[in-house]
Amino acid sequence: MIKNWSPLKKNRLIALFVTFLWSTSWVLIKWGLAGIPPLKFVAIRYSIACVCLLPLILPENQRKIIASLSKKQWLLLFLYGIVFFGITQGAQFVALKYIPAVSASLILSFTVITVTLLGIPFLKETPSRLQWLGISLFVIAILMYFFPITFSGDQWIGIAVIVIGMFANSAGTLLGRHINRTGNIPAVTVTIISMAIGAIVLNIAAALEGPIPHLNFSQWAVIVWLAVVNSALAFVLWNHSQRILPASESSLINNTMLFQIAILAWIFLGESLGLKELISLLIAITAIWLVQKQK
Repeated sequence: MIKNWSPLKKNRLIALFVTFLWSTSWVLIKWGLAGIPPLKFVAIRYSIACVCLLPLILPENQRKIIASLSKKQWLLLFLYGIVFFGITQGAQFVALKYIPAVSASLILSFTVITVTLLGIPFLKETPSRLQWLGISLFVIAILMYFFPITFSGDQWIGIAVIVIGMFANSAGTLLGRHINRTGNIPAVTVTIISMAIGAIVLNIAAALEGPIPHLNFSQWAVIVWLAVVNSALAFVLWNHSQRILPASESSLINNTMLFQIAILAWIFLGESLGLKELISLLIAITAIWLVQKQK
């Protein structure tokens, strides 16, 4: 049956499958954090993922592209690696040690709004009325989801860290857009170089947590799965789907992650959601769709 599908329909399924893999990452990270320090966890994950992706830049044409990179391009890739992989991913793992997965994913989703607002001064992109409506709705969704605010001391740490991660993710998104606009570096080259730089930064930060603890088979299985399947394989599949899918469809499919994470967290982590929280998530997804609709 699937063999008879059009390329567009097949790539929709591939993209949806990738978002499912990325959504399961939040559950697997929460499981792994029970016995693995967060910075060591994320450092090992992206180190392994980077090694898995290295064969993609071994062909001669890729090596020529890397050799021809200017100092300015290397600087941009270096900054992108630090911000997008080093800070954003590090913050996500640290935050998930303290707060529920759904709360963290909702705050991180604010990236779309922040990028739109930062695009006004930095990219000279003025939001439309529809986008302003989306921004307003997302703020309402955030306030509605977390009201009344009853965080403990440790949870405030997680909230603060994921907010830092959200701003880093926003900066990384803008930086990535700038790299793609001003250069002719393939997406695979940008990802692997920046991931390698981010992995180095994460390993340096992880050294502050002390020696690597003894990890059992299940813990290594979680790390390797996250690195090989949810990072390396997912990147290759997503990159493949983007060659066919329109940007609007990719954004819409990507936005389903908020609900996917909520459902998976409810099933596997026991993070129950009331009617207020579910309505808030629905408003947030609608808001993100409105903001991205005219991009």
